[in-house]
Amino acid sequence: MNDIAPLRLAIVGLGTVGGGVIRLLEENGALVARRAGRAIEVVAISARDRGKDRGVDLSHYEWVDDMASLPSRADIDVVVELIGGADGPALTLARQCLTLGKPFVTANKAMIAHHGLDLAHQAEKSGVALKYEAAVAGGIPVIKGLREGAAANRIKRVYGILNGTCNYILSTMEREGKAFSDVLADAQRLGYAEADPTFDIDGIDAAHKLSILSSLSFGTEIDFPSVDITGIRHVLAADIREAAALGFKVRLVALAECEAEGGRNIGLFQRVHPMLVPVDHPLAHVDGALNAVVAEGNFVGRLFFQGAGAGEGPTASAVVADIIDVARDEYGPAFAMPAEWLQRQVKADAGQRTGRAYMRFRVKDRPGVLAEITAAMRDANVSIESVIQRAAVEDEGALVALVTHQGALACIDDVLRRLGGSDSLVDTPMVMHILD
Repeated sequence: MNDIAPLRLAIVGLGTVGGGVIRLLEENGALVARRAGRAIEVVAISARDRGKDRGVDLSHYEWVDDMASLPSRADIDVVVELIGGADGPALTLARQCLTLGKPFVTANKAMIAHHGLDLAHQAEKSGVALKYEAAVAGGIPVIKGLREGAAANRIKRVYGILNGTCNYILSTMEREGKAFSDVLADAQRLGYAEADPTFDIDGIDAAHKLSILSSLSFGTEIDFPSVDITGIRHVLAADIREAAALGFKVRLVALAECEAEGGRNIGLFQRVHPMLVPVDHPLAHVDGALNAVVAEGNFVGRLFFQGAGAGEGPTASAVVADIIDVARDEYGPAFAMPAEWLQRQVKADAGQRTGRAYMRFRVKDRPGVLAEITAAMRDANVSIESVIQRAAVEDEGALVALVTHQGALACIDDVLRRLGGSDSLVDTPMVMHILD
């Protein structure tokens, strides 16, 4: 190994993950070198704020203010991008590296979700690696698991808990009975949620990750715009209580399926939505900031991946795993097959799917409201399995919650249309599908 030249890195972005990568390489450098077959050496670093204290000694690394100069440097073998953002400097850097034939490692799920197909084409044209294990589920090796371990399988469905912030909020609401806004504020103080938590709590972060998993699982082009997204900001403590009484837990679940006919994919369904998960399902026991992914293959059966989905250590671990692959020259197409073979899919009609749903209505506390709701259900051809009616509780108002029998999901939408103009409702109903 001493005769093999080290793999020389430039790290762009020195936030939590960038600092973690440097700490990991410093602490585990000898072990990483043995596993990679060569030393891994950080040659240059770059970030916006040179004077920021990052809790790690950076004095012995070359600081580069102009990160655009890094891809063309002969003394840099790999560029590691950890600055984030779907467009802007991150995308410019990625395109420069891949065009110049330089391997590129990133943790940037937004960029991969929006531009991954174009980047994969360029990586293949240049014959270099595009690696992004850390972009989905932090330290869980789900990208490798799907791209390599399950490569011989037709994946029927992939789903899971892909956002640790939402999972922390929901499981804390479940445990402590607090309102969403109170738990979000606590999560922000503890560092589990950003000052602006929109991408997390509105489901966008999970949707980015799901679109990547869909492409890997089904051999389809990434299609982030077709993901149906509903976040958790309208989940009430009452929803979680009622779910528990019915034998469920509330989780933000990202789910994708690809309809097939004659061995060919014909429609892609992707949804991020709060769901009721049966208490005996593995996802019901994923608490706190953990992530989990389930993939169902036609030969391998159910695969279950669980672990830390974010944070310095887990995400840095995934980044360095990609770097080790590059050092070993072990990499293939970014999305498990040549980019030109990925199929473009139409968006599947969600209304044609069948399932059960939990529907919650906050209503005015007056006679006849329940009859109005059940009449709308009858007229929309929705069969009711169970109904719960609660008097007003604190600021939650009077509630009517019900669970439907199995039926077409289009009928659920019809119920909402029929009740859309009702002055009996005090706000928009909440619909959460049931993970059967």
